[in-house]
Amino acid sequence: MMIVALYLTIAMVTLAALLNVYRLIKGPNATDRVLALDTLYINAIALIILLSVTLGTRMYLEAALLIAVMGFVGTVAMAKYLKRGSVIE
Repeated sequence: MMIVALYLTIAMVTLAALLNVYRLIKGPNATDRVLALDTLYINAIALIILLSVTLGTRMYLEAALLIAVMGFVGTVAMAKYLKRGSVIE
């Protein structure tokens, strides 16, 4: 039962990631694209953690943490760029 739930969850998160890619490409403005990219980072973290649970290993959890940190930094940098026009002051 747990395996079926894991595979179903992986399929749903993959579908969410594909919809985020669509929003990233077709977003009407830059703010929508930044939010789609941020949500895509979250979906990638979820897929890596689900893969780790499915395989029964802890090896992929560090990669999920790295993607979380890089996603946060990237989102903050893009928001700062959209607000002020420059990232570094």
